[in-house]
Amino acid sequence: MSHRQRNGQERPDGTPAEDGAPRPAAAGRGPLDLSLLRTFLAAHRTGSFTAAARLLGLSQPTVTAQIRALERRLDRELFERGPRGTAPTPYADELAAQVAGPIDELAAVADQGRSGARPAPQPVHLAGPAEFVSVSALPALAPLVGEGVRLQVTLGLTDELLDGLRAGHHDLVVATYRPRGRALVSVPLSDEEFVLVASPDLARRIDREALAADGPGALLGVPMVTYAEDLPIARRYWRHVFGRRLTGEAAVTVPDLRGVLAAVTAGAGLGVLPAYLCRAELDSGALVTLLEPEDPPINTVYLVQRPGTPDNPHVTLVRDRLLDAARAW
Repeated sequence: MSHRQRNGQERPDGTPAEDGAPRPAAAGRGPLDLSLLRTFLAAHRTGSFTAAARLLGLSQPTVTAQIRALERRLDRELFERGPRGTAPTPYADELAAQVAGPIDELAAVADQGRSGARPAPQPVHLAGPAEFVSVSALPALAPLVGEGVRLQVTLGLTDELLDGLRAGHHDLVVATYRPRGRALVSVPLSDEEFVLVASPDLARRIDREALAADGPGALLGVPMVTYAEDLPIARRYWRHVFGRRLTGEAAVTVPDLRGVLAAVTAGAGLGVLPAYLCRAELDSGALVTLLEPEDPPINTVYLVQRPGTPDNPHVTLVRDRLLDAARAW
């Protein structure tokens, strides 16, 4: 790469760059190899050379060699290599936007059978927390199944699911936090409000006026149900609402918030739960809210996907349906 190109003073064809950013369309040495561009687009969309190789039916060294050949051809770096995989450069994002449409159209023509019919879209691979996906996402997506959309759902923790998204295992991930970096595109999906709840029988044994006035001292001796031994949701509630550090141990630990809900409803102890998960129990009176702070703790849930236009049109249908349904959550 020349010094002048690195500083944005010249485009690859030798003409000045008006905005300091070279355009990826031309390299000044004849047309670009379509196979190299196809490999580049697969790597850009999957966020991983290994996943791109799997998608294209190539070996990982072949994909790496083709990406490096394209970088030499363009005299530009397309991906930044790091310990967590590859991340596209801004130049690569621009190139992907430029070539995605034409390459997708060529692929659609090539994939048509002799009858001219397009192949059926592949299943949409959706991943997210077990509770949110089960209670909110899947009911919202049910109508799409009647339209021919197929879903393959993976449940798990956000860290692991985002790694799977980068590796090309998922199309969309519901994440409990916004991922860092440029390799993944995320949009806010929903805000989870957390509530402190108990069964009516247990609630009658708690002085809720003292709880509102003096804080968690009114809860001493009351058992607690949580989904992890380090009490992450409850600790956040204590810190945000009471301004104090939560100490003690849970009486019941269940690694699924639906299990926490069942145990709390049955009277095993109090719990801190997302409001969407226990709305029916609160409406029916099976659970009661112990405290109604003016500023309850809230966590934003994000919908995350790899950048670029998805090959599967049903991915777009699922994404848009979730975003539309989230307005009522």
